[in-house]
Amino acid sequence: MIIALASMGSNSNTANTNTRNLNRNANISANTNANVNANTNANANVGPPAMLTDDFSQQKWGTGTSQFGRIWYTDGEYHMVSKERTFVVMYAPSNEYSTENATVRVKARSVTGSAPGSGFGLMVHCLQSRSGQLEDYALLIYPGAEPAYEIIMHKAGNQATLVEKTESDAIKSGSEPNALEVRIKGNQLAFYANGRLLKAITDRESFRRGRVGFYTSDVFEVAFDDLEIERTP
Repeated sequence: MIIALASMGSNSNTANTNTRNLNRNANISANTNANVNANTNANANVGPPAMLTDDFSQQKWGTGTSQFGRIWYTDGEYHMVSKERTFVVMYAPSNEYSTENATVRVKARSVTGSAPGSGFGLMVHCLQSRSGQLEDYALLIYPGAEPAYEIIMHKAGNQATLVEKTESDAIKSGSEPNALEVRIKGNQLAFYANGRLLKAITDRESFRRGRVGFYTSDVFEVAFDDLEIERTP
């Protein structure tokens, strides 16, 4: 199978790489100016703000339509849809969205109430390696008739499941928004849904200098809103 780094916005890089994930034909969108080697900063002496909020009332993230899916703003939300049997990822537009030692929150909903086949959700520590491959962690939710969650990781472009798909009544079903949250301290990541702890893991890959991102799969439209990144000293 092929992972295509799809150019969904201007100034995005395009590349192909092999993946061992035989279950998903994965098409990935990096954001505008997102050769996300997050160690580079326009001003190395200026770190990200202690608190960042983005209610998606202003268009800061990448948008566009390609053979892999569509990403757009509407009604103060950030919308994403992929093609069948694929998934699409969008990384944040700048290092202000760094997730190192931060609590990251966002509201995520299925617009139609249907659950994408491979889930959708919140990503942290997102960056591209020097060779342009994806590296990140993600909390994915499945708000269907039997709500569930999954935790995955991309490393060198390959997707691995860290926590298998697990049913949980912490996940709201249908089109109701779910409040997703990742609390990060050093190499510890704790994943929450609607204020309830789902699972805690250890960042063994030291991806901590990356940014926030969003993930969706399949043909069902999803929307994100009210992103918050709160950093601790």
